[in-house]
Amino acid sequence: MRGMRKYRIRRTWLWLIAFMALITGLGLARTGYRFSGLWCGVALGLLFASLCRRSLLTAILVVAFGISVGWWRGSQYLDKLAGYQGLYHRKLTITAQALTDGVYGAHSQISFNASKIRLPDGETLKGQVQISGFGLNSVLEGDEVQVSGKLYPGYGAYQARLSFARLQLIRHHPSLVAEIRRRFAAGMQSALPEPLASFAMGLLIGQRTTLPATVKQDLLMVGLTHIIAVSGYNLTIILRASRGLLAQHSKRLSLAFSVSLTGTFLLLSGLSASIVRAAIVSMLSIYASYYGRSFKPLNLILFAAAVTTLANPVYLWSDISWYLSFLAFFGVMIVSPLLAARFPHRLHNSIIFQVALESVCAEFMTVPIILYAFGQMSFIGLVANVLVVALIPLAMLLTAVAGLSGMLAGAIAGWVSWPARLLLTYMLDVAHALARLPHIFVQNVSISLLQMLFLYAVVLLLVAGLWFKSKTKSGMITDKI
Repeated sequence: MRGMRKYRIRRTWLWLIAFMALITGLGLARTGYRFSGLWCGVALGLLFASLCRRSLLTAILVVAFGISVGWWRGSQYLDKLAGYQGLYHRKLTITAQALTDGVYGAHSQISFNASKIRLPDGETLKGQVQISGFGLNSVLEGDEVQVSGKLYPGYGAYQARLSFARLQLIRHHPSLVAEIRRRFAAGMQSALPEPLASFAMGLLIGQRTTLPATVKQDLLMVGLTHIIAVSGYNLTIILRASRGLLAQHSKRLSLAFSVSLTGTFLLLSGLSASIVRAAIVSMLSIYASYYGRSFKPLNLILFAAAVTTLANPVYLWSDISWYLSFLAFFGVMIVSPLLAARFPHRLHNSIIFQVALESVCAEFMTVPIILYAFGQMSFIGLVANVLVVALIPLAMLLTAVAGLSGMLAGAIAGWVSWPARLLLTYMLDVAHALARLPHIFVQNVSISLLQMLFLYAVVLLLVAGLWFKSKTKSGMITDKI
C-alpha cells in the first residue's frame, strides 16, 4: 500500500470507474431503498480534496461519488413513476401527445406511442405509454389525443399501455420534421415496389409495420431482424464505413459527411432513443479522430450508457433493446478490432471485411441475451450476416437516393432507384433461401440468468486475454508522484 501511494492513476481509468459506478448506483436504486442527495455532496467534497493526487483513495472516492449520484437519480425517478401504481387495471381517461405516427396493428386498432400524460385532475405522469384503440382514422406525430380505456403495466421502456381504447382528437400540432418524414416515406413507395419499399424503410429508420409477415419471419429465422430495427446498429456501421472510405482522402470531408448523415438519420428516425445512443457513441469517436485524439472505446460506450440511463433509468431497469444496443456496440468497437489484429494486414483496408467482421462480432455479443430473453436462436445467423450485413452501408445509401428521387422527382424515380431495387432484391432473396433450409432456427431454448451471466463472463475473459496480448504492461498506473 505504501508503494501504491507513489503512483498516479490514469485519468481514463478514473473516468471508466466513474461511469461504471454511476450505472451501478442506478441499478441499486431499483431495489426501492431511497438515497439522499446529501451524500452526493459529501462524496463530491471529499473527491475534490483528493483529485489532484489521483491515488487509490481517489479511485475509492470516485466509486462512492458515482454510486451515490446514480442511486439518488434512480430514487428520484422512481418517485416520479410512482403515480402509475395506483392506476393499473383501472378504467380512466387521459390526454397524451403522440410521439409517433399511428399505424394499424392487431385487431385493426391504430397504435402509437405517447408521452406528456395528463390525468383529468391535471396531474402529469412521467414516461411513455403504448396506446392502441379506435375512433380516429389517423394519428400524426405531435397530435394531442384523449384516450379512454383500461391502463395496464407496460413492457420494456414503456411505463404503461392501453388497448382497445376510445380515441378522440383534441388538437393537431403540425411538425415540419414529421411532414418531411412522411413525404420521404411516400416517395419511397413511389420509387420502389413492395415489399422492397417497406424493407428499405426498415433499413433506414426501423419502420417495419408495413413489412409482410412472411418477410419478417424469414429475417427472424436467419438472424437478420436487427437490420430492420431502430437499434442504432445500422447507423454505427454506416458511419464507420464512411469514415474508413473518406478519412483517407479528406478529414474535413469525412467529418462533414458523418455529421450530415447523422443529422439526416435523426431527422428520418424521429429521434428514437437507440438512434440517439448510436449518434452519441459514433460522433464522439469521429470528432476525436478529426482532432487526432482518441477515446478509449470502453470509456466511450460506458459514457453513452451512463448519459442515457441518467436521462431515463428505465433503460437499465427493464429495456432489453438498451442492452442489445450496447452489447452490439461492444462487439463492433472492442471485440472486432481485437480480432482484426489477428488477420493479415491487407484485409484491414477492405470495407467489406471490416463490416462483415463487425457484424459477426455484434451478433456474437447479443446471442446470450437473446437466448435468455426470447428463447430462440438461428444457427445460420453468422452466415446470413456475412452475406447481407456487409452490404448495408451501400444499401442504405442507394435506398436513401431512391426515396429522395421519389419525393422530389417522381418522373425519373424508377430509373434512379434500380440499383437499390437490385441490391434489396438480393438481400431478401438470400434471407428467403436460407430460411428454407431445415433445422436452422430453434425456439424454446431459453437459458437462465445465471447461464447468461456465465457466458458473458467467458466472453469477457477471452476479450481480456486478447486485449492484454495487444497492450503493453503499463496498465492503469502511470507516473510516480
